[in-house]
Amino acid sequence: MRVLLAGLCTVDVVQRVAAFPEPGEKVQSLRVDVAAGGPATNAAVTVAALGGGATLLTALGAHPLAALARADLAEHGVDLADLTPGRTAAPPVSAVVVRDGDGERTVVSRNAATDEPLTLPGRSALFDDVGAVLLDGHHPELALAVAREARRRGVPVVLDAGSWKPVLDELLPLVDVAACAQRFSAPGPSLSERGVPVVITTAGPEPVRWSTREDSGQVPVPRVEARDTLGAGDVWHGALAFAVATPGRSVPGWIREANAVAAQRVRHVGPRSWTGAVEPRAVENVGEDKR
Repeated sequence: MRVLLAGLCTVDVVQRVAAFPEPGEKVQSLRVDVAAGGPATNAAVTVAALGGGATLLTALGAHPLAALARADLAEHGVDLADLTPGRTAAPPVSAVVVRDGDGERTVVSRNAATDEPLTLPGRSALFDDVGAVLLDGHHPELALAVAREARRRGVPVVLDAGSWKPVLDELLPLVDVAACAQRFSAPGPSLSERGVPVVITTAGPEPVRWSTREDSGQVPVPRVEARDTLGAGDVWHGALAFAVATPGRSVPGWIREANAVAAQRVRHVGPRSWTGAVEPRAVENVGEDKR
């Protein structure tokens, strides 16, 4: 089963430190990693780590820094569909600092910026064997085009709703599953009132809440020692999208799977070291979910 993911791709430079520096202070890092980043990108790596096919639609370009992201995605089994292959401007770069003691992180980043809006290429093969689509709301024209095509084909659309973006006014009526951060707030009507069938809200280590038109509930989060929280939310969304693409699961089953994979991520130091700790979830071996 394949998941199509559309959104942001950055180059992340990750420094691990004993303590966050004070203003004007210089500190020596304990470890440095360079990897591709961004919500849809980290989710795509997650889908691939779980044994699914992951196709990432994004803007990366031909700048030398982009080669770092391309190499990371190729190494981790993500099929890259770069919509700006000839662009020479540098891709967005994120400067990340992770505190060694508890895995907490700070991020300085610049979001997607392209010279012109991205549009969905006329390649129907992008949707072949796709069981779910995940959007992070970056590159809004692309997000809308992918969501409309997914709706036309009957493919469920999962939204990573970290913060409110203007495109969501148009996008939400096309969304089947909105997975929201605790801080997410929609102006005016609620997501359910806007027509989203499944609304899920995460709250860090607290239980994940969910609601549908017929039911609601919450799913506890595994208690683990967090060593690195960078990208944990993105990993959670990737695992959720893969679960949505898997037949025979309930909403609580989706969430339990996402919680378990994110718990593995935070146990491991570094942006990609956790991928070797999860076993691929073959669709045919998932079986029926028990609520």
